[in-house]
Amino acid sequence: MANIVVLGLQGEEGLWMVDLGAGTVTALPVPTTGALKAADDLRKAGATISKGVNLAALATSAEAASGGYMDAGGGYMDTDGGYMDK
Repeated sequence: MANIVVLGLQGEEGLWMVDLGAGTVTALPVPTTGALKAADDLRKAGATISKGVNLAALATSAEAASGGYMDAGGGYMDTDGGYMDK
């Protein structure tokens, strides 16, 4: 199984490479060609793109994420049922 994830956050220009095995996050250079550039262009236009990721949620802080609060709008993930309210 792959241990690398490429992330782009809404409102942020850059892309990030997360190496889960090494526990690192690194800024990627702006892609200029290929599939990553095409995907980056789509996300900058408002698309949400995912491949091989089955959960991604923005949290306001590490404490919020570890406490189950998954977004700034008041949504939460309940540890019992996996419910996300927004």
